[in-house]
Amino acid sequence: MFVRIVKLRFHEENIPAFLENFELMKDKIRNAPGNRFLELYQDKDNKSIFFTYSYWETEADLENYRNSELFNTVWTFTKQLFNAKPEAWSVDKLVSLQ
Repeated sequence: MFVRIVKLRFHEENIPAFLENFELMKDKIRNAPGNRFLELYQDKDNKSIFFTYSYWETEADLENYRNSELFNTVWTFTKQLFNAKPEAWSVDKLVSLQ
């Protein structure tokens, strides 16, 4: 399993549209084959910055999602709202304490 972290920056006026669309799509994304976890975070100091954290069983699962109609729908809508290029990292989770 690995974690995908994506940093998204939006024009302030586009934040409500992003949040509304995320609310509509989050269960579909979470239920994509191989997805085990999905969270959305908002920066405390800069409300225009968001992060998504998603856990994937395999890199192939993430790639299948990224090549899916669902991703295309989500990304086509979301990328119109950005004020900066998104950044993404795929990382291996080494330790998790709960």
